[in-house]
Amino acid sequence: MDPIKEVVLEKTYDASVETIWQAWTNPEMLKQWWGPDNVSIPECEVELRVGGKFYIVMEAGEAMGPYKGILWPMLAEFTVVEPNSKLFYNAQAWTEGQKEQTTIDQTTEITFTEDNGKTKVHVKAAIYKTGPGARMAAEGMQAGFTQQLEKLNNFLAAKK
Repeated sequence: MDPIKEVVLEKTYDASVETIWQAWTNPEMLKQWWGPDNVSIPECEVELRVGGKFYIVMEAGEAMGPYKGILWPMLAEFTVVEPNSKLFYNAQAWTEGQKEQTTIDQTTEITFTEDNGKTKVHVKAAIYKTGPGARMAAEGMQAGFTQQLEKLNNFLAAKK
């Protein structure tokens, strides 16, 4: 089945593969940078194994105006876990209280490659199914992932 929408992004970070892997797999670290701008992460669980669960909830912040306080959960299952190399998962995301209308089914593939002491992160995300109320979220996927990767960069810079 062909995806409805696909996003492919690549960013190189001035950090080791091990550090980047930890940022993507440690729940406490994920809470500090995950998601687009102006969201916080009140909940995050990572069961790091093939078949393991990845659950994360984004909460809209003050700067999101009328969306402030809205929750966007995502429940995923890891399909590939190769430490410091690959992290793939199948996910379902939705707006709290509107699951039937807003569900997005997607796959995400993240690969980590050492590059002269830095780490290249390649993200490929594809949406395969959306609820009738998920159009705006699907359209914002590129911007959301771009902001998220920049937030990771800022998180890593602050840790130095």
